[in-house]
Amino acid sequence: MKKTNPHFETDAIRTQIERTTFLEHSSPIYMTSSFVFEDAEDMRASFAEEKDRNIYSRYSNPNGTELIDKVCKMEGAEAGFAFASGMAAVFSTFAALLESGDHILSARNIFGSTHSLFTQFFPKWKITHTYFRIDELENVEALITPKTKVIYAESPTNPGVDLVDLERLGAIAKKHGLIFIVDNCFASPYLQQPIKFGAHLVIHSGTKLMDGQGRVLAGITVGRADLIDKIYRFARIAGPSLSPFNAWLLSKSLETLAVRVDRHCRNALEVAQFLEGHTNVQWVKYPFLPSHPQHKLARKQMKAGGCVLAFEVKGGVQAGRKFFDAIKLLSLSANLGDSRSIITHPASTTHSKLSEKERMESGITDGMVRISVGLEHIEDIIGDISQALDAIC
Repeated sequence: MKKTNPHFETDAIRTQIERTTFLEHSSPIYMTSSFVFEDAEDMRASFAEEKDRNIYSRYSNPNGTELIDKVCKMEGAEAGFAFASGMAAVFSTFAALLESGDHILSARNIFGSTHSLFTQFFPKWKITHTYFRIDELENVEALITPKTKVIYAESPTNPGVDLVDLERLGAIAKKHGLIFIVDNCFASPYLQQPIKFGAHLVIHSGTKLMDGQGRVLAGITVGRADLIDKIYRFARIAGPSLSPFNAWLLSKSLETLAVRVDRHCRNALEVAQFLEGHTNVQWVKYPFLPSHPQHKLARKQMKAGGCVLAFEVKGGVQAGRKFFDAIKLLSLSANLGDSRSIITHPASTTHSKLSEKERMESGITDGMVRISVGLEHIEDIIGDISQALDAIC
């Protein structure tokens, strides 16, 4: 049967705001802090929300609207809101939905800054959390309390690229009337749509694959309209909204998301296969590598394996230092999803604020290396990694 709706790639390119009288082909940037009204009645009705129109760019802006509409189509979501960073999206989503005394049930394997929110800041407002192991989902229901409001997870996880069974968690959330939130940053909407598996809200750091070139900070939350309305009302007061320029840039970046991510995934799989056969590598994990313990789940939930892989160098800390110091082409940075390949040491960077015990519980060993495989020629990427591994002998 012929497809009646546009494909993902077409929506990414053709979802645009209405053209102005100049009939521009590419959406312009609306660098304005505010918008004018036709008369007193128009002003009153706009602030009374009797009209759906732009008032102030902290609330909405045409560029932000285009970006949100585009991501909603990609994720199969009803509504969304765009933020100044991925962590602004994470914090604002929780802050808008939770009250003092509420409880979060979260996967243990989460980004270090999200862990810091749960452990250092939310307790000040008497918001508690409990972590569950992603390989022991049979124990999740026993951790639900009368105060539990949210189930939260990342998949694939940062930095160990482990997977969470989204459909199973979605079923648990539905059974107990909980809000299921998924950080979909590592996969991007091109590779995975958590709403299909029962998620109510999906969060992205647009800084990563969505932008894809390391230029902007951005975040977005999309999902069920009633939940997004609460997030919107919090955000228009608190002010963490995305700037018009960054929204415009990110919307343009999404036009090439599919072709970029296809290349990322091909390169990452080849790097993973190379590392798996190297004598100086203890282990390697990549979702679409057959040796990944959740390879079958990855094939079910994702279109391809993504741009990130993790591995461990043999020889301990000293060997790891030699390896990183020998890298020439790859960037030593804490970002990911960039056109440039990036290599980092999670234990001393992105997850350094966790205690050693907390890192071990999350599967982050002292020797773990995370690579965000970029768009350079695959022979050059592997060549640099190969010479650096040889240097530790």
